[in-house]
Amino acid sequence: MQITRQADYAVRAVVYLAQLEPGVRASTSHIATEQNIPITFLAKIISQLSASGVVRTTRGSRGGVTLAKPMDEISLLEVVEAIDGPVALNECTTDPSRCVMGESCSVREVWCDARNELVGKLAKTKFSHLVKVAA
Repeated sequence: MQITRQADYAVRAVVYLAQLEPGVRASTSHIATEQNIPITFLAKIISQLSASGVVRTTRGSRGGVTLAKPMDEISLLEVVEAIDGPVALNECTTDPSRCVMGESCSVREVWCDARNELVGKLAKTKFSHLVKVAA
């Protein structure tokens, strides 16, 4: 499993915003420049993060992007799923009826356990921790 480049960019953008003082807004173009993200790609990402409630955008000359809630309330899982959708190592981990092997599949339990461990780790990892690590 590999997260998309779009999710990686989203995580980098949120880490950048989390490093700012609370309430401080950054322009999309400034974030793109600072994080080396293509501006047109970042605009789409910011829109998705805004729709999911991770960031808040304000238009106008004093506008910009800011976190919609404190960084200790935003998980890595929330950002990744806002962009890539639910984490799934195999389609059977989220929908057992998709497995042609059905109940006789000897691997499904391993996929589900691995998925649950990954989701748990991402859910426990808050941006407040990532900012401390990055500092």
